[in-house]
Amino acid sequence: MKESSLIIHLSNRQRDLSLSSKAVKTLIAAILVFEKVSCREISLYFVSKKSISDLHQEFFSDPTPTDCITFPIDDEMLGEIFVCPKVALEYCEKKGGDPHTETALYIVHGILHLLGYDDIEPGDRRTMRIKEKKCMAHLNDLGISLRP
Repeated sequence: MKESSLIIHLSNRQRDLSLSSKAVKTLIAAILVFEKVSCREISLYFVSKKSISDLHQEFFSDPTPTDCITFPIDDEMLGEIFVCPKVALEYCEKKGGDPHTETALYIVHGILHLLGYDDIEPGDRRTMRIKEKKCMAHLNDLGISLRP
């Protein structure tokens, strides 16, 4: 898949973390190539803590904020990913780390969900964590980061 043939719809509806649209699109394209995914479109929405909580309640009957929510569509339009950078900021305040890297992990996690990976059962969760680490290492090897 050539990056130019991929349409990435990106919406930033939050003000908690500064993010470069170009860096985000580069990251998404790199992961899709790494995973050998050939789709025409994908959508990513950065949303506030309230918005992610509202989505979580509406679709999963859970009013708590979460890192990301995904809605798979099909092979052409892979799906939609909603990511909350505020959750990344709060996580990093408690556990340490870089919120831009944490947000990148949430994007990777969302893409993996769209590709069929799950994290409900312990075995599936282990598989997803291994895949996340491989994807994040690949991004690191390529020098792709969301850090300004």
